[in-house]
Amino acid sequence: MTSLLGVAAIGYFGYRFARRAPRLRRSMPARVEHQHNAPPATRAMIRGEAGEAAVRAELRRVLAGLCGNDFYLHDGAVLVQHAPGTAFPTAEIDHIAVTPFGIFVVETKNWSGQIAPAASADDVVRTGADGVAEVRRSPLAQNRTKVAFLNRKLPSVWPIEGLGVFASPDCRLHPGLPLPLIHINEIALWLRLRRSEFATTRKKPVNVRVAWDAIMLNASICGRGIEEHRKRLRAHAKDPANDAV
Repeated sequence: MTSLLGVAAIGYFGYRFARRAPRLRRSMPARVEHQHNAPPATRAMIRGEAGEAAVRAELRRVLAGLCGNDFYLHDGAVLVQHAPGTAFPTAEIDHIAVTPFGIFVVETKNWSGQIAPAASADDVVRTGADGVAEVRRSPLAQNRTKVAFLNRKLPSVWPIEGLGVFASPDCRLHPGLPLPLIHINEIALWLRLRRSEFATTRKKPVNVRVAWDAIMLNASICGRGIEEHRKRLRAHAKDPANDAV
C-alpha cells in the first residue's frame, strides 16, 4: 500500500513539473537573448572604464577637500545632444564636476607611455614601451564641442572649462603639452589653482544645485540613451568605409 502511494505521489509531482516546463522553456530564450545582445567587453573597454573610475574617485576626493559638500559629480557618463539631425547627434562626457568656482568637463584617457605634442593641436603623439609612436586625438579636441555646447546653453557668468586627465601610472606627459592636459596625480593642484584664480575675480560663486539642474535641461544620464550612443560609435568604427576618415 505504501509503495502504491509513493508511486502516485511521484506521478503527481511529475505531472505538475511537466505542466510548468513549457513556461520555463519559454522564459529562457528572453534571458539568453538579452545576454547575447550585450557587447562583449574588450580589453580597451575594461581599461578605459578602470581609468574613468580612478579619475572619478580622485575628483571626488579632491573636491570634498576643497568644497566640503558643496559640489556635484555625477557617478557615470553624461550625454549631450549637441548636433541634432546629424549622423552623430550626441556626445558623451566622461565626468562633469560642478563646483562653486566653475564647471569642469573631464575627458579621461588610460593610456600608458609618453604623451607628447603632435604637429596638429588637435592631436597628441603616444609612444609606447616598444618605442612605436602613434598619433591620437587629443582629449581637449574631443572635449571642444561639448564645452562649446554647454557655453551656448548655460549662463555666461559660470566658468566652463575642458580638462583632459591621463589615468595610467605608466603615463609620462611631455612638458610642452597644453596645461589642461594633466596626469591624475595633478588633479588636486590643478583644481586648487582654479579655485584660487576664481577667488581673485570676486565673482559670485556658482550655485551648484541650480547649475546641475540647468545642465540636465540640456543633457541626459539615461542608460538607454548612452548605450544607443555607444552602439552608433561601434557601428561607425566597424564600417570599412570609415578607415580613410
